[in-house]
Amino acid sequence: MADAPNPFQLPNITKFKIALCQLSITSDKNQNLDRASRSIRLSVEQGAKLLVLPEMWNCPYSSDYFAKYAEDFDNRDASPTLSMLSEAACCHGITIIGGSLPEWDHGRLYNTCCIFGPDGRLKAKHRKIHLFDIDIPGEISFKESDTFTAGDQPTIVDTVGRIGIGICHDIRFPELAALYRKRGVDIICYPGAFNVSTGELLWELVQRARAVDNQLFVATCSPSRNSTGSYTTWGHSTLVGPSGEIIVTSGHEETTVIAQIDYSNIQLQRKSLPLDDQKREDIYKFIDAHELNP
Repeated sequence: MADAPNPFQLPNITKFKIALCQLSITSDKNQNLDRASRSIRLSVEQGAKLLVLPEMWNCPYSSDYFAKYAEDFDNRDASPTLSMLSEAACCHGITIIGGSLPEWDHGRLYNTCCIFGPDGRLKAKHRKIHLFDIDIPGEISFKESDTFTAGDQPTIVDTVGRIGIGICHDIRFPELAALYRKRGVDIICYPGAFNVSTGELLWELVQRARAVDNQLFVATCSPSRNSTGSYTTWGHSTLVGPSGEIIVTSGHEETTVIAQIDYSNIQLQRKSLPLDDQKREDIYKFIDAHELNP
């Protein structure tokens, strides 16, 4: 007797809609959860099958809030944010890249992204690998490493295609994106909260670089801009295609952007410009292993 079909098992989808929910964040966690829930519902009504939330969306991006708003993900009764995401994913039958949240685990604080499948189950969690420490005199000084412990694992999820996960500063490191490319990732999702200084200079640049170098899709989602706090985010949630083209982007206000992804464009780009075949690993390995003469 054949097994009954799994209603949550996804077919080999190549075309689907993605939603990037750029949320306005307040100091009221319940209000943040309500806004996220409403954005998820509206995104589903517009046909989204994959949804991305921002970095640190259940609390303001400030070291004054991280520990206070952190949740123990192993204790679902004490984790209202995870409960809401799980219920929303199951109710709507979608995959949710749950932005990032402050997570308590055995006395340590992590900046963590949780990914829920269309059955509402937690498929994976990614702890931010590269912590954001910056000191620009006269502009911004912030040390994420004073508060958070760094993660030590890349994260790949098979759902609507093969998805690699990074959080904000992870995008600055091409080695992680290249690793995802080697492991067959179709799209890298980076919840992020670049500040105004680095955002204006680098946000679009690094997204397009990660996409074009690896010939895959890159999706980012930021909180909307709020100039009243100690940390002002850049906004501009964006989807970039495998040739480095910007498919859709937002401004800095609260909004949700919807766009269609077509994974066949990845193979088209790689066939037109076969970078993998043109790589000279023999040269790279030699240079890495030997000191070159000046």
